[in-house]
This record gives sequence, C-alpha cells and structure tokens, in this order.
Amino acid sequence: MPKDINLLDLMEKEEINKFNKNNQEEKREKPKRKRKLFAYVSVFFIVAFVLFSANANISEQNTSSWIDKIPIIGKFKHLVESADKELKGESEDRINILLLGMGGKNHQGGYLTDTIILASLQPSAKKAAMLSIPRDTTIPMEDMGWRKINNINAFAETKNPGSGGMAVSQAISDVLDIPIDYYIRIDFAGFVKIIDELGGVEINVENTIDDYSYPVMGMEEAEPYESRFEHLYIEKGLQKMNGDLALKYARSRHTPGVEGSDFGRGRRQQKVLGAVKEKMLSTNFLFQPNKIMNIISEAQAHFSANLKIWEIVKLWDMFKDVKESDISNKALDNSANGLLIDMINEDGAYILVPRSGDFAEIQYMVSNIFSDAPIRIKEVVLNENSSVEVRNGTWINGLASQAALDIEKYGFNVIRVGGCSRQDFQKSVIYDLTYGEKMKSLTVLKEKTNANVSFGLPQWLIDEIAEELAEEANPVQPDFILILGQNADPTASGVENTEK
Repeated sequence: MPKDINLLDLMEKEEINKFNKNNQEEKREKPKRKRKLFAYVSVFFIVAFVLFSANANISEQNTSSWIDKIPIIGKFKHLVESADKELKGESEDRINILLLGMGGKNHQGGYLTDTIILASLQPSAKKAAMLSIPRDTTIPMEDMGWRKINNINAFAETKNPGSGGMAVSQAISDVLDIPIDYYIRIDFAGFVKIIDELGGVEINVENTIDDYSYPVMGMEEAEPYESRFEHLYIEKGLQKMNGDLALKYARSRHTPGVEGSDFGRGRRQQKVLGAVKEKMLSTNFLFQPNKIMNIISEAQAHFSANLKIWEIVKLWDMFKDVKESDISNKALDNSANGLLIDMINEDGAYILVPRSGDFAEIQYMVSNIFSDAPIRIKEVVLNENSSVEVRNGTWINGLASQAALDIEKYGFNVIRVGGCSRQDFQKSVIYDLTYGEKMKSLTVLKEKTNANVSFGLPQWLIDEIAEELAEEANPVQPDFILILGQNADPTASGVENTEK
C-alpha cells in the first residue's frame, strides 16, 4: 500500500521562512500561517495536477514528470512569484471562463456538451456571475449554418481530437461578443468520482424532482424502449448526494414545473458546483492529503483546460473569498420573459433560438451582467413585491427588452415584455394600476426611466390589453405598465449607477 503523504513534511522550515518578511511574526502566527499554507498547496494540487495531467497548456514546464523533478517548495515559490503576471481579462476587470460538461468517450454522444456555463469574474469588486446556456440553443456556425451549441465540441473533436474546448469557446465568444479567456471541460465520470471522493455533497433541493424519463447511461439502445429510462425522485429539502445522484440532480430535464425548464436545470447545475466548492474548502478535506491525491489520480483522465499553472493559482487567490451573496446566477431560457424561444427546425429537432432573431438582447444582458442596483433601493422594491409590464412605444428595435433587463436589477418582477399598437410616444409613461399603493416602487421606477405617471389607462390601451389577455390561459395583472418613448435610454437606467 502507498505510504501516506504529508505535504507539510516535505517542506523544510528554513525554506518556508524565506517567504516571511518577519521571522518573529512567523513564530507568533505559525499555526494560522501553517493552515493557510496547507490550504494553498492542497488546492494547488487538486486543480493544477488534474489540469496538467489532462494536457493543460503549461508552457513554462514541458515535462510530464515535473512533479518528480522540482521540489515542492520550488513550485510554491514559483506560484508566489506569479502574482506579478496578469491574467487574461484582468486589465479589463472581467475574466470569462467557460465550464463544459460532457458524457465522455464511453457514452453515446459522449462529446456533446450537456452542461455549458459561462463564469465571469470581476477582480476589482470580488464578484462572480454564472450564466447557464441551454444545450439546445442554436447558433450560427461558419460554413455550417445554424447548429445546436452542444454539437460544436463533438464536431471539433471529430476533426481534431483535443480541440473541442477551444472550438466551443470561440463559438460562444462570437455570438456573445465577449472574449472567452479560459475553458475547463470535464466528463461525467470525472464529475461523479470527484464528488464520491469528497464523501458526497449537501444540497438544498428547492423543489422536489420527480422525473419519470431520466435516461439510464449505457442503456440508450436497450429494448424494450421503456428500459432506457428510470424514475428519478429527489425530495425537497436538504439532501446529501453521492456523485451519481448529484449528476442526476444536475441533468434531470423532465420533472414537472420550473425544474423541468432550462432555467431550473441551469440553476441546479450551479448549485452542485457551489456545493463541490464548499466541500473542497472545508477543513476536513484540506487536511486529508490522501483524499486530495485520490481525487487527482481519479480525475486526471477526465479534464482538459487551457490554463497555465500560475493562472490557476492566481485565479484561486483572487476569488477564494468571494461571498455567496456576491455571486449572481442567471440562465438563458424560454420562459415567458426569457430571451430564448423554442421551435422545431426543418429536421424535426427541438431547438432554442433568440427571441429577437439575433443575439443583440443576449449580448446586452451578458455585457451588463455585473451592473446592479444599490441594495438599499432594491430592498425597497422587493419589500413591495412590485411587478411591471414593459411595452415599446417606439420604432426602436429591442428597446423594451433592454429596459426590462435594466429595471429587473432594481427588484421589479417584469411579467411581460412586448410591443405596442401606438409607436409615436415621445416620452415614456408609467400607468399605475395600484393607484398609489406602492408609491416607493413607483418613485424608483419613475426616477430610473424618466417617465410621466398616469393613474388611469386610456381606452385604446384597455382594448389592446383585453384582446391580448383573451389569448392567455392564466393572465396576471401587473402593478405598473411602462410604455417606453423616444426619450428612453435603457443603457442609463441603472447600469452605470455606482451608489452603495
């Protein structure tokens, strides 16, 4: 049996002291610094070893046996020195990392990306945002027409093995109009093994998962047809999950209600990633070198990335202390106010496409993902639970959807976005259907949109709304109807507000 490895024993005391500015201070703080040092080294081993072993792009070190040739303290010194280097995107104060999950080579359609999450990091504010992109989203591809986004990795791997991660990154960069600085790709087997090695994760299941059509891996062609699926049931509440159950929780697509939507699925995937992060940062895990090495050994064949060692460590150092409240979780979806709509293409396949016909709306949302309203103002609106319907009273394309994205940041629930039969509005108007019962919210909405206020609906609008609601199964009345005029400036309705 292999001998237990204690990483700290491999570090000579005099070598560690070279990093201390004051030896006397080191003696007073030794227990605290020792724990911190161990945490750094542990996380470095988990991430760096795994990514390096999976052909991560580490240009400074070209040997696959570098761990045997360089003393650990030498590597730690190298990592400390990397603080002077700049990460991609750091000078723009936004680092974009694409997280990809796929079945793997032993699964049918194993190179189709089942999970696509754009993680954006803002160094100056220590904030993060995660945007889930549904696998059925269809995007334009050069020389290929419109293709499902989850096919890109498979196409690239067929032509040039190992190129899938970069191909997906470039495609998403093109449609979202942002640089994708890094990517990390993992297959399902690696995902399951990591969670199992962690001893499972605890996840607060917000809504019961009751999926009668969850696909059984390895049974894709089985007969009878029913044997290809299983009944997945996960009860609402705090649940401890092993790797297999966590994967099923993240992948389930057919449970009733919101959890069966792309939004619900994307949110569950983000919750699982958060649970893994918390478990990896726990004291119990950081002080178990054997477990760390086991994860490295198990996972090395299941990862690929384009990160260098120093980039991994600097990213970790920058964002290890990001609070959960500073992580924004969003998802592209086809809900009533979502930026995608579903349809069946000419081949009979289910696809999702931008509701506006192009990616302008989505690009706007992505570019402003870190723009948020002051907390004190947002709390006022949330306390009144105010809802808004936004209509475009001009000929300016996309005006209503952009304004809706902006006012949502102030806590308003935008229940409907659309056009208007009249498109001659010079100035925006707010129709208050609460007749003054939610004055605080009305004040915020008026200030942010520079609109006039009316406490009654004109007859033409009453007729228009009545006709529209007749086609809705469960119509909901908003508190306010905002009709945008020529004076509307959606790019200024909150996105540049820096109040604290």
